[in-house]
Amino acid sequence: MKKIKFLLIAMMAIAATACFTACSDDEEESNVVRYQNAVNSTVSSSKHNSKAILLVAFGSTWQQAYNAFDATVDAYKSAFPGYDVYLSFSSAICINRAAAGENVAPRHFYSPNYWLKAFAFSKYSEIVVQSLQVIPGEEYTRVINYIKDFANNSDGDIDDTYLSNVVLKLGVPLLQDATTDVPAVATALHAIYGNYAKNSAVAFMGHGNPDSYDTYKANVRYTQLEEELQTLNPNYYVGTVDMAENFKTHVLERMQERGFRNGTIYCHPLMSIAGDHAHNDMAGDDDAWDEEKKKYEFNEEGEVEDTSWKCYFTRNGYTCNDETQIVKGLLELPTVRQIWMNHTKAAILGEPLDYYHSKNPE
Repeated sequence: MKKIKFLLIAMMAIAATACFTACSDDEEESNVVRYQNAVNSTVSSSKHNSKAILLVAFGSTWQQAYNAFDATVDAYKSAFPGYDVYLSFSSAICINRAAAGENVAPRHFYSPNYWLKAFAFSKYSEIVVQSLQVIPGEEYTRVINYIKDFANNSDGDIDDTYLSNVVLKLGVPLLQDATTDVPAVATALHAIYGNYAKNSAVAFMGHGNPDSYDTYKANVRYTQLEEELQTLNPNYYVGTVDMAENFKTHVLERMQERGFRNGTIYCHPLMSIAGDHAHNDMAGDDDAWDEEKKKYEFNEEGEVEDTSWKCYFTRNGYTCNDETQIVKGLLELPTVRQIWMNHTKAAILGEPLDYYHSKNPE
């Protein structure tokens, strides 16, 4: 009797699991269809040209970031009148949180695959995908993979004749090239913040990738940018929130090695927008200082966790307060944004896309 009872329970469990899986699959499928239909409708109603530019950012849920993205779209529309311009997020977390209205009113940002398919359905003859990443790292790889999937018709729902004729172009990240982009960005930043660096330190906070995700070894761009900036003024520094041996603790070490042991430090995000990292990791009030031990605890990578740049530098004797936090994303700086736009122009004027061999750093 117990065997029969257990068998019945097992059968019920299997049936319930099958129903749950089927329902989950149906729900996922319905979301895919719903999202695609929403993007199709947007593209269909917005199409005025035969060519499209898709700007791809990681994403954010801050109004300041939305304003920067909106201004960037407007700038692109003015600079590229023959193209329809759209914006996409590559981060599923940011897409979902934006739709849920985290921090601000809900907005819908869809991932690049939906936009690329919508462009195909609307028969755009040329598609330019512009990466709004700073370095050619992990997130840029996502952008490339979206294009690969589209070009290879991975879902099999795009007309192959269309795909064989559409022109695909890819605009590279801000710091793609060490010999041209790094000096251009350094020059643009120095033109804006040179007066700050005359008597104070200016510390830029990039994102960076952990070693295991340092795609194409792109983290080196931060080091290269610091070196280039220091040829213009030695008071510039570039650190990150996620690059080994280049956390805020390492920035402090480099400052002290150069003899800058007190004074004012201006902090500025080296990210496309000023979002969570800029407002919290850089300019926030989190401070893990151990008052009883009168010290910070360092993790295995030499970083002090749960402590903002502002608080960390202040604890180490510098003037680094709310007034010295320059909470602006790079897209809010027109001369820096222009470098991204120059990459778009170069992509348009260049050869049709060899999206793997010619767009990845060596």
